[in-house]
Amino acid sequence: MNKPILIRHAAQLATMAYEGKGPRSKEAASQLGLIEDGSLWIEDGKIAAVGTTADIAKKFADRLEEAEVIDASGRLVTPGLVDPHTHVVYGGSRAREFEMRLEGATYMEIMNAGGGIHATARMTREATEEELMEQTSARLDSFLKHGVTTVEGKSGYGMDLETELKQLRVMKKLQEAHPVDLVPTFMGAHAVPLEYKGREDAFVDYLIEEMLPLVVQEELAEFNDVFCEKGVFTPEQSKRILEAGKKLGLTPKIHADEIESYGGAELAAQVGAISAEHLLKASDEGIKAMADSGTIACLLPATALYLRESAARGRQMIDAGVPVAISTDCNPGSSPTTSMPLVMNLACIAMRLTPAEALTAATYNAACAINREHLVGSLEEGKQADIVLWNVKDYRELQYLFGVNHVNSVWKKGVKVR
Repeated sequence: MNKPILIRHAAQLATMAYEGKGPRSKEAASQLGLIEDGSLWIEDGKIAAVGTTADIAKKFADRLEEAEVIDASGRLVTPGLVDPHTHVVYGGSRAREFEMRLEGATYMEIMNAGGGIHATARMTREATEEELMEQTSARLDSFLKHGVTTVEGKSGYGMDLETELKQLRVMKKLQEAHPVDLVPTFMGAHAVPLEYKGREDAFVDYLIEEMLPLVVQEELAEFNDVFCEKGVFTPEQSKRILEAGKKLGLTPKIHADEIESYGGAELAAQVGAISAEHLLKASDEGIKAMADSGTIACLLPATALYLRESAARGRQMIDAGVPVAISTDCNPGSSPTTSMPLVMNLACIAMRLTPAEALTAATYNAACAINREHLVGSLEEGKQADIVLWNVKDYRELQYLFGVNHVNSVWKKGVKVR
């Protein structure tokens, strides 16, 4: 049996604990459960007790000599960050497209010319499973360095059965081999393959009849995502795909209203999606529908910055009662980053979230967006000991000190991994 761990004297311990249930919006999004001079007692990879240093010392007075003691004096302690939206498994690079955009080409122009998602799909099809394992493992290492201990990953860079399954199998193997928890999403509906151009409904039929059943049969995914966008999948096609996945036990997610307002937010509410992603162009009606349904808005401010677009209306969404999570959207074309600290900065600067709301969006609400709030996202008794020590004293400094990685050390399930 491993020694218990005592992390004590944290300047601030942001437990993220809250009396309510479910994802948080409005005033609840600012409730951090802060404890000054806080401590955690960890046993067997789980949090056994949380409180002030004095309270924990008293509770475990007869066992203090057993523990490995970590002095967190002068440091902020938070749960491990959760990234609820990535495309972390892919082959190749799209650095040339970055230059093309700076020269004036739009996202959809690049995609329609065979670039974008199609380019990465070609490179991912050509990569072996071993090559994808190596490349993705390196990205997960980078996530850990930035305080991220749980990552959602989507397929979608295959759009054929063989490559989609290859991506999902890589995630399944990495879930066992890498410290980061990797939560799998099937996204065969990321784009219409070039060979199906003009026959989009036939591809939707193929995805529903051939791909989805095999993904479920092999237990390779928990969620089913679709890119509902003009020129990609219509709301009607998206609904067919999401409803088919629901019948097979996959929880719906939806890339919605990224390029233009297209009814994606409304569709997310209609099909009971756990989250809607992007939402740069979400309508007022869509925001209200999401608030009424409890659908989480998974917002990606680094993507908006990278594409030189206005960020989603995070401030209005929280005020309207929509629970907001944030994510890197780690992908090779529109957000090649693993820095959740940067995303928290941008959530405040570009979307006017408060520092407290940004931290909630990167921990508890992000965990809710991938059905992991019972395990991670807050520092509470019985949860996984996924913990970050930061080289700042106050949670507001994480957002105030812009573009800096303040991670001091990271624990995953009670094991120091950085």
